[in-house]
Amino acid sequence: MSDMSGWHEIICAMRALSSKPSSLLDTRVIYCGDNLDQLRKLPDACVDLIYIDPPFNSNRNYEVFWGETKEKRSFEDRHESTQAYIEFMRPRCVELARVLKKTGSFYYHCDWHASHYVKVMLDQIFGENLFQNEIVWRRTTAHGDTHGFGHVHDILFRYSNGGKPTFNVELKPYPQAYIDKYFIFEDEYVAERGKHWRADITGAGLRNGETGEVWRGFNPAKIGQGRHWMRPPYELERLLEDGRIYIPPGNGIPKWKRYEKELTGIPIDSIWEDIPSLGGLSKSAHESLGYPTQKPVALLDRIITASSNENDIVLDAFCGCGTALVAAQGLGRQWIGIDISPTACRVMAKRLRDVCRLPEDEKLWRVGRGFVVRDLPWSEKQLRAIPPFEFENWAVIALGGIPNKAQVGDMGIDGRIYPVSSMPSTSGKSAGELDFMDAWYPVQVKQKDKAGRPDIDMFEAAMLREKRSKGFFVSFEFSSDALREIDAFFRREHRMIIPLTVREILDETIAMKLA
Repeated sequence: MSDMSGWHEIICAMRALSSKPSSLLDTRVIYCGDNLDQLRKLPDACVDLIYIDPPFNSNRNYEVFWGETKEKRSFEDRHESTQAYIEFMRPRCVELARVLKKTGSFYYHCDWHASHYVKVMLDQIFGENLFQNEIVWRRTTAHGDTHGFGHVHDILFRYSNGGKPTFNVELKPYPQAYIDKYFIFEDEYVAERGKHWRADITGAGLRNGETGEVWRGFNPAKIGQGRHWMRPPYELERLLEDGRIYIPPGNGIPKWKRYEKELTGIPIDSIWEDIPSLGGLSKSAHESLGYPTQKPVALLDRIITASSNENDIVLDAFCGCGTALVAAQGLGRQWIGIDISPTACRVMAKRLRDVCRLPEDEKLWRVGRGFVVRDLPWSEKQLRAIPPFEFENWAVIALGGIPNKAQVGDMGIDGRIYPVSSMPSTSGKSAGELDFMDAWYPVQVKQKDKAGRPDIDMFEAAMLREKRSKGFFVSFEFSSDALREIDAFFRREHRMIIPLTVREILDETIAMKLA
């Protein structure tokens, strides 16, 4: 049996390897670290599509992730000027161009602060002739600004890399105003085509070829000044036989019946106004994770669908909360994500598990059925060294909770756990879909060797203030005074504090305590 089991694992591994788009490249991997270091490890011309949405060069009070001040300071220091921003991005874009296939596409998402400088840099790296599109994404419909015109759009620069890039045309419906204006003729209703049709049979401009020839006594150049047939005469004959061309009595001008119901749509152009941002009452607002630069999945769906095919490799080197990875997974693409923030890497991993139902499991990943996160600070030593806010977010997310969006004024609470039992069994407002939001457990995190009695006292005050019956406290260790106070608090107030050590979380031995 053991021999058979071994052969089964070998066969599964061989199947996974044969299905990989590249034998030189691992996919469905999130790398935590500086993207420049990771990109230099990738082979040349190995990726089909690259999308990046790096932090913009902005003088705004920019929140890189949930209001954390240390990352905000580092952002402001590093991107103190446009020159510093470009100097930071240039070597990364050079590496991105190197790993992009000749048939690949590169999308750089930015806003008005530095877009013109970014364009010059990308022209220098890829070449002016390989610039394909400047896409304008209207991310909001209104923006109050008393000093000028409101900034309501982002820019996406699209480049190819030397060969003919993959491009799949997406169609959108014709505007109703266009239909009302041109489809003014009627036939008897037929289910497969409807009844309204338009009559154009010629197009503007003279032609010397077949489409400029006389057909059935009609000269297209004389039907309208300087015009030509929209199909060659032999096709017009076939359309006439099929009843698709109507010639009015008295040798009137022919009309080509093109029915409204048979319209396939018009190609998407470089102005994208149909994809709303995540704010307010947007249809995609439910996607929001509180990440300030988060983009809607629909935006990445469009990019990935247009510029890649199934099983192609998509790379996002500034993947933040992982929207590009979620979209790529949903569309049947392979993907690689890189981000310097451990918190962001854990957030996107949780999102892939929850949204895509993709297991985070090394063994399953090796046989093509899961994903992995690499280079996260998992040891106690590494966790002691990361910034406090990263440690807090790591601990809360590791418990399955939601970290506070604000890192100041948390009043003794760093995150919340919503127990599964509090979730409604049905959905919709009438089912009390949001009623469960008041059933939560507070989480307090201290990045210290031993949490003491004063730390517990503060958490007790927070629990009493919020009227919580149960809470979780995470630290590396707890003093004996702290543990005695936890016990006394339960006997005194009948409220439970669950102490959890970092080692218990790392060893995944906390299931019973979370129950």
